[in-house]
Formats: sequence, C-alpha cells, structure tokens
Amino acid sequence: MRYFVTGGAGFIGSNYIEHLLQKVEGVTGVTIFDKFTYAANKKNYLEFMNDPRLKVIRGDICDVSLLEKSMVGHDFIVNFAAESHVDRSIDDANSFVNTNILGTFHVLESSRKLQIKTIVQVSSDEVYGSILNGSAEETYPLKPSSPYAASKAASDLLALSYFMTHGLDVRITRCCNNYGKNQYPEKVIPVFINKLIAGEELPIYGDGKNIREWIHVSDHARGIQLVLEKGEPGEIYNIGTESLLSNNDLADVILAKIGCRSDMKSYVPDRLGHDFRYSVNSSKIQALGFECKVNFEVGLDETINWYVTNQDWWNKAKKSER
Repeated sequence: MRYFVTGGAGFIGSNYIEHLLQKVEGVTGVTIFDKFTYAANKKNYLEFMNDPRLKVIRGDICDVSLLEKSMVGHDFIVNFAAESHVDRSIDDANSFVNTNILGTFHVLESSRKLQIKTIVQVSSDEVYGSILNGSAEETYPLKPSSPYAASKAASDLLALSYFMTHGLDVRITRCCNNYGKNQYPEKVIPVFINKLIAGEELPIYGDGKNIREWIHVSDHARGIQLVLEKGEPGEIYNIGTESLLSNNDLADVILAKIGCRSDMKSYVPDRLGHDFRYSVNSSKIQALGFECKVNFEVGLDETINWYVTNQDWWNKAKKSER
C-alpha cells in the first residue's frame, strides 16, 4: 500500500512517517509532500532517507497541478499539512485560511478526481473550544475561539461534505495536545525546556490555570493508523489520554525533572481568546482497540532528554526562520 503524507516533514507528520516505516506491515511506498515552511525539518526523517520506500516532494497543497500529479498511484492520503500555532494565527490569519481551508479543499478535490481509497483529515481538539466540565464527544458543537481553530473546524466540515456529497472515504481525527521529539520550539513544552536550558524563567500565560490534555506523539501516530485501518468512512474520532494538567502544573513537573528552582516561573499577558480547558472523550476510538502506550511521566522524561541532547537541531530550526 502506498501512503501520501502531506506535511510529513513536520512534528506530528514525521513521527507518523516513522511509525509507517517501522511498525506498519504492507507499506510499499510513502511520499512526504511538504512545503517546508519554518516548522518542517529534513532532519526529522533523516534516518529513513535510504529507505527505498520513501520519496520526498517539496510542494504546497495549494499548488493543484503539482499536488494532483504527485498523488497519482497512492492508496491513502493522510493530511497533516496545516499552519498550527495559535499565536501566529492571532497575529496574521491569512496563511491559516489559505493552507488549512483552501489547501484541504484541494486535497479533497484531488482525492475525488483520482479516486483515492481513504483520506484521513488530521484535526484538533481545539475545534470544540473551551470545555469547562466533562469531555467533548465527537458530536459536541464546534465553538472554535482562535483563527487557527476556526480554520481547522472549517476544513473538517469540508471533509465531511465530500463524504456526504461524493461518497469520498474521509475520516477525521481530533487529537489533544501532542508532545515528543521533533516539535518546533514555539510550543509550550519545548519552550519551557529551551528556557530552562538557557537559565531563563518560564513564560506562562495569564494565571497559568489553563488546562490541556496531553498525548505522546507516538500514541497519536498509532491512533491515526488505527482510524485508517479500522475506522468507518465519514466518521470522526477523538484521540485523548485523560492526562490533564494546568500550565502551572506542567511547569512544575518540568522544573522538577530538569532540577531547577520552583520559583523560575514568570507570568505574561494572557493570549487573546485563550481557551480555559480542553478535554476529549476517546471512547469511540477505544472501541476500535486504541489504548495509550506511553505514560506521561516516562514520555516527558524522554522528550526532555531529546531536547537536551539535540540542542543543535532546535537551535538551527529557530535560526532558519529568521
């Protein structure tokens, strides 16, 4: 089976590539199709460059001609390609609308024309907005707060419309916050690790009480593959862990693990439209056989060690953006 992975050079996409090439049977070809914006890195898949099954194409999902030409001959599409940082969407939402909405449309339309077998649209728990109590099921109303979340909600609706109208086998995953290796150092966990390595205080939005649900990226990759293999067309699957922490608690855990003073926290003005709490109900994907394999404490230890021992990777990643 041949897989076409948009955004495969980014954080979650590259970890999914690793899962495909190392853990999934019957994979005869994997194509990374990536625009190589600031958040992508060739080092993310360097260990697989000599694998004859891997092909890498530099391309934009908004480039319809190149996209369709590149998709020919593939069985499955997994669409990771997206602008994903909330803060950037607040500053300038233009690229989020173009890539996340229009780009997804091109992926769907090209898949329809080429009669692709199955498409997995990788989405986010942020489309549900803030969940003050309990956990959001897949039928929960969409109430995105940021331009980023709104663009992902729109792309989800487009994907579902292609199932309803054209019968395209589209499946959607909505995952909680990821952590692990290869994550660009603008997200909270690598930011915290980076700051502490440099001897700086941790910048925490508002009062630090905002709550997020955390999953190791390798568990997310397994969840996506399970949905592709055992999920149903036109269905949505939440992927979560029930590992919820406030930003204050997350900071305390990382401070303790790195051996820094507990008072190395600073509070900065809150993010505009900052959702208070995310939590998803994952019983639907659990019914397919999904369970998390990476304990949060163990996974966080591994992640901290990776960033500490790969400072050259993330320093160069930050410099390449300038």
